[in-house]
Amino acid sequence: MRVLVTGASGFIGSALCDALLARGDAVVGLSRDPKRARSTNPSVIWHAWEPTLERPPADAFDGVDAVFNLEGEKINQRWTDDSKRRIMESRRTGTRNLVGALAALERKPRVLVNQSAIGFYGDRGDALVDESAESGEGFDAEVVREWEAAAREWEGAGARLVVVRTGHVLDPRGGLLGELLTPFKLGVGGPIAGGRQYMSWIHIDDELGILLWALDDDRVTGVVNATAPNPVTNREFSQALGRALGRPAVVPVPGFVLDLKFGGEFGKVLRGGQRVMPRRALDLGYEFRYAEIDGALANLL
Repeated sequence: MRVLVTGASGFIGSALCDALLARGDAVVGLSRDPKRARSTNPSVIWHAWEPTLERPPADAFDGVDAVFNLEGEKINQRWTDDSKRRIMESRRTGTRNLVGALAALERKPRVLVNQSAIGFYGDRGDALVDESAESGEGFDAEVVREWEAAAREWEGAGARLVVVRTGHVLDPRGGLLGELLTPFKLGVGGPIAGGRQYMSWIHIDDELGILLWALDDDRVTGVVNATAPNPVTNREFSQALGRALGRPAVVPVPGFVLDLKFGGEFGKVLRGGQRVMPRRALDLGYEFRYAEIDGALANLL
């Protein structure tokens, strides 16, 4: 197939492009800086796009069979008024501009796979939630609601839409695990803010597996949680990471440290969590390669 990917130079996007290329697909990437992106991955056909300012160029969609929308300002930063605006508009306006461009095409792609996040559910404590749960409260949940609403405008074109609500993607090259490796290797890692909050995680191979499965399997529509079927608490995750590295994991990170680094609003989000089940993926027959945290970390590390 010929597949277009927004956010193609990001953490998940770059891994997805590699996976698509490895199986023989042609990949078109949209980037704010296509020259820099081309130097990183010259096998991708790059086009320039400013998501919040314009629709993607029409020629980027020539011959495109499917689209992945992974565009979005990183959320793990201090939430100021300006950063919150960028986080929201990169997803809401960027997705509206993408869908508007898709709707105007004579030959439309057969599927849009739109990235989303389990932040949709808000802080749910130890309650088990799946795709049927309603949205939670807070800015992170609001962002996801707006993001998904913009993507659902694609359904009006009569094409297939899959919304993939992703948890913490584990990969030593980036994301949460990439940030935690150094302190844990030094023996100064441990539970964050008491460690009782649930972490719904997914191995990078299963994240890519679910995205490609959503692309290929016409049965997959609507919302799908991309999380392993065995979520763990932050304390359990810290202990598993310590075991995988052969290091102690007993140095706690107090909640106020999160507030100092990220500010009170995002620090509060980090002290909360979601215990998410990938109900629809399991029901539709997706087979997780890494369902348990110890096996996932052993493979990655």
